[in-house]
Amino acid sequence: MTARYARQIVLPAVGEAGQAKLASSSVLVVGAGGLGCPVLQYLAGAGVGHLTIVDHDRVDESNLHRQPLYRTTDIGQLKAEAARKALEVLNPSVVVDALALYLDPAAAKDLVRGADGIVDAADSIAVTYNLSDICKAAGKPLISASCVGLKGYVGAFCAGAPSYRSVFPDIPQNLGSCATLGVLGSVVGVLGGLQAQMVLALILGLDPSPLGQLVSVDLQKLEFGGFSFLDAPEAAGFAPPFIAPSDVNADDIVFELRSMDEVPVSPFPQARRATADTIVELSRDVAGSSRIVLCCRSGLRAWRAASLLRDQGHQKLALIAMGDIGEVCTQRV
Repeated sequence: MTARYARQIVLPAVGEAGQAKLASSSVLVVGAGGLGCPVLQYLAGAGVGHLTIVDHDRVDESNLHRQPLYRTTDIGQLKAEAARKALEVLNPSVVVDALALYLDPAAAKDLVRGADGIVDAADSIAVTYNLSDICKAAGKPLISASCVGLKGYVGAFCAGAPSYRSVFPDIPQNLGSCATLGVLGSVVGVLGGLQAQMVLALILGLDPSPLGQLVSVDLQKLEFGGFSFLDAPEAAGFAPPFIAPSDVNADDIVFELRSMDEVPVSPFPQARRATADTIVELSRDVAGSSRIVLCCRSGLRAWRAASLLRDQGHQKLALIAMGDIGEVCTQRV
């Protein structure tokens, strides 16, 4: 297999010793979409020995312009499975595990524990904060990126560097998506490639380390920027954790923020229905000693409701992001 990696082994920064490091490394990639596809292709191509793919989604025709890991014949297939098959063809020496699931905190802890590096390529702000919290506690590096339109950023967090919350302590009030705001395939390709480069740099021990660095990209203006956040303090104060549905206790006060149209029957028997407009009034009878759990689809409504409750003096708060209806599964493919 030396011939396969000859062009990178010849690099002084890699060499035979570096190639051996890559072969013995394990990387968890959460999301096999626009960012995840180039990450997975370059990590597999470089010979990273073990890749774990986590993605609950299926290949859609609208994905193909920016996710070249898939083919037209893959439409309707689970992305995790289609990606695994493509990577095994690309590099048969790489072990690829594929998990078709919507990543919740319970599953994330075990997966992070078994990886040398974690790539956040998910289109979910709840997953990003969840991974950052877990990686910070476990001392594992998190390479996270975001891209919409012609802009984006990638940063290396945790593992001795500040966490994602240190740079982004609050969820933005308005979150755009590729579906609503659009994106060029070449833009996610650039950012996914940067994520892969940061992962390889960490495995190879390149100096300087990407940890504590954020790179921003504006490809309409062909501008690259960024900054070091090595000295950024960890966020203090309001930081409600995202928890798994299985972490809900019988004593918790659960507010279901999804509408009856979204979910006619809440999975939590004790749940009360509420919205951001009614949460303060409906929670007036909740004792300060009780934990309030706020549940929605993406986590954004839960975060906003938690902010309102915090202003009313509630301190014991937790959030659940359930994902889209029908997305939560635990299938290994």
